[in-house]
Amino acid sequence: MNSPESTDGTNPDNSPLGVAMIGYAFMGKAHSNAWRNLASYFDVPPFEQKVLVGRDAGQVAAAAEKYGWAETATDWRSVLERDDIHIVDICAPGWMHAEIAVAALEAGKHVLVEKPLANTLAEAEAMADAARSARERGVQSMIGFNYRRVPALALAREFIAEGRLGTVRHVRSAYLQDWLVDPDSPMTWRLNKETAGSGALGDIASHAIDQIMFLLGGTVTEVSGRLHTFVNSRPGADGPEEVTVDDAAWATLTLDSGAIASVEVSRMATGQKNSLKLEIYGDKGSLLFDLEAINELGFLDATLPVREQGFRRILVNEPEHPYMAAWWPQGHVIGWEHTFTHEIRDFLSAIDSHTPPSPSFEEGLAVQRVLAAIEESANAKSSIIQLATSPVPVTEGA
Repeated sequence: MNSPESTDGTNPDNSPLGVAMIGYAFMGKAHSNAWRNLASYFDVPPFEQKVLVGRDAGQVAAAAEKYGWAETATDWRSVLERDDIHIVDICAPGWMHAEIAVAALEAGKHVLVEKPLANTLAEAEAMADAARSARERGVQSMIGFNYRRVPALALAREFIAEGRLGTVRHVRSAYLQDWLVDPDSPMTWRLNKETAGSGALGDIASHAIDQIMFLLGGTVTEVSGRLHTFVNSRPGADGPEEVTVDDAAWATLTLDSGAIASVEVSRMATGQKNSLKLEIYGDKGSLLFDLEAINELGFLDATLPVREQGFRRILVNEPEHPYMAAWWPQGHVIGWEHTFTHEIRDFLSAIDSHTPPSPSFEEGLAVQRVLAAIEESANAKSSIIQLATSPVPVTEGA
């Protein structure tokens, strides 16, 4: 694929696609689990877990043995020069995304990158430009908003597209965690703007915003936001270090459809471990979702007589539901880790069919623009910020 004769994303000899993954911590573990188990449940093009890349030779070797990677490397640039590497899965911190992704695309590698797309709007724009150019050569790219692959949320999108909710008027979304509640929790790269870009805003609000745009199939036209840091310094290796990102964020979004969406995210919500709640209200029905009940979707059909109305619980475990035919008999639940299996399955299927996958880097850029607008609004005392209204294409069925 990456020999001088082939820089168009193809694999001329039909050998297994060689995968290199950069990063082996939290997301690296989740992605490795998906790569290791994917072919046991889904029909996908043959691939091999070739190389795991990390800066610490000893730690990356231990991770590779545990997670099923054939070999390791400490220099991602050298990996891009290899002809047997066709896919690069980027699970490194956000400050590394742009440099690695652009270089990989220019080298003719298909690229999957974790969210958010980048740390800055300029980096995200450069990545989207590189993706467009690479796509013309048959090289595909995708951003890893894994919650699109929750079967219950994929079903929710089908309901909305089918008109089951009628005109969606407003959405409430809240993504709450509590891992920073203790003021003595140590400083990490996620609390430094230079390495993380932002705090709860980029880390978890990006998920909530992508879900709103994904479910409604629309774009955001106006933004008002607020950011707050509750704990301004954390224990570091050499003493207290300043926290330079937000602990929590709030935003109100207007979509091109006229719908209004609220977003609330926090990493200081005591007792909330990983709670993403979505409420979607239309004039003909409503949907409820809670990540902590990942297999369930609440649905109210307002077209029924009032005496029959009420939210009903749909257990999203039937073979007719998105992705579920590959898994267990009805009623046997799946978990958070399966979203990454579905994500990589869709990515490989897109590569195999020469079809641009979704969410594209352009879709990731659209989320990044909303994040940047929230930050701009927060810096201007929650002033309303206008965004461009050009639609971002979404690949159906991805």
